[in-house]
Amino acid sequence: MKELLTRGLSGFLYVSILLVSIFVSRYTFVGVFFIFGIISIYEFQKLIHLTNKRLYIIFVLFFVILNLYHEELYLYAVLPILVLTIITEIFLVKDLVTIRIIPMFEKRKYRTSIFYLISSIVFLTLIPNYDGDYNPYIILGAFLITWANDTFAYLVGKNFGKHKLLERISPKKTIEGFVGGFIFSMITGYLIAILSDSLSITIWLIISIIMSIFGTLGDLIQSKFKRQAGVKDSGTIMPGHGGIYDRLDSVIFASPFLYAFLQILKYVP
Repeated sequence: MKELLTRGLSGFLYVSILLVSIFVSRYTFVGVFFIFGIISIYEFQKLIHLTNKRLYIIFVLFFVILNLYHEELYLYAVLPILVLTIITEIFLVKDLVTIRIIPMFEKRKYRTSIFYLISSIVFLTLIPNYDGDYNPYIILGAFLITWANDTFAYLVGKNFGKHKLLERISPKKTIEGFVGGFIFSMITGYLIAILSDSLSITIWLIISIIMSIFGTLGDLIQSKFKRQAGVKDSGTIMPGHGGIYDRLDSVIFASPFLYAFLQILKYVP
């Protein structure tokens, strides 16, 4: 009972901070995720057995430059970093499904840290401001869809799951759970479109597909990193939930793909 209460209070505090940061202003949102980013880098470095303070400097540079000079440096910095981030994540997915252990030699540790974790967190902060005006409902919707996917994947998998999704990485995840999470993600996206009146139903359904599929892949990739490190959680900052990286793994991985889709909406007639 005490553990359940601790987990509940910890989760409530996390969600409260997240919601307040999103709705107060763009600056509170960016500020909170700057702190989340620093913590996530620390937790990820522990998982891959890397200790390098330069990664924090790179994160600060990416974070400040891309947030302050997004439009001015779009072709020269934002777009190239986005392409490198998506390529890096595609290779992580390839390693996820084809080999038992993700090879993390020294150079790849740095590349993965920069063009998976650091850049993805930065793109996450750019999503609500993708067209120049801060829209809190887009980033809130991305989180709500992700939470719906995770929650119903667990519930459906627990009650109806019979076929394992990737048993060697995450023994509890099932195909039935994935399908259940996907369906409820679509329902959540539809409801957001109706209630928020921010984007069309079609666009919100596409966002739901992106967050469900890539969010699940992000969760599996983080599970593989944790399995390779021999730990249950990436950190202990959130009692009962693990670390910040544990809470954000799905959204972090999906954010470059969501940002890319929003850019297509912006620039393609």
